[in-house]
Amino acid sequence: MSTISALANVHSTGQFGDCENKNDNLLNISEIKNLLIIQIVQYKNSSISFESIQIDGLNLKDEPLSVVNNNETRILWNGPKNWFLITTKKDLLNNVLEAFKETDFAITDLSHSRAIIEIEGEEAIEVLKKGCPFNFNTLKKNNSINSTYNGIAFTVDKLDDNPNKIRLFTLRSFGESFYHAITDASLEFGYKSL
Repeated sequence: MSTISALANVHSTGQFGDCENKNDNLLNISEIKNLLIIQIVQYKNSSISFESIQIDGLNLKDEPLSVVNNNETRILWNGPKNWFLITTKKDLLNNVLEAFKETDFAITDLSHSRAIIEIEGEEAIEVLKKGCPFNFNTLKKNNSINSTYNGIAFTVDKLDDNPNKIRLFTLRSFGESFYHAITDASLEFGYKSL
């Protein structure tokens, strides 16, 4: 059985919006697929230290906005003792299940429950400012936040800041509405859908 993309019915390639004479300055918008997304939550009554546990060479960091990463894996702080592990390594789930004991941690595979959009370009932050109350001027590379965009809950992971490269996660059921909100906000700047 094959998986169906969360944005299969709405994401199409091409150039949209104000694209005239902007070939180098267009936003790039793409759907990201085939990522393993795991939520790791430490139980309140757990006394084990999570700082010593490593996944793919990375330690969990219980610090707001923080992201620890290597080339294939990113661990986003999602709240106190709550993280999202995002990776291209599909077999990492077994390592996570071994490293985090079920008596101390809840491990949930969220891979098929999220729509993921990546937006890259100079005006990417301006697109987010149009629908989200967060002050994106303070968001740095390898920072992550949870907020709302036009009333839709989403997670922001800033991958790079030169140029701005941002990965956006929302619940799969809101994926199409979220995609339309992001692409509509991008029309003013012109975007290339990859």
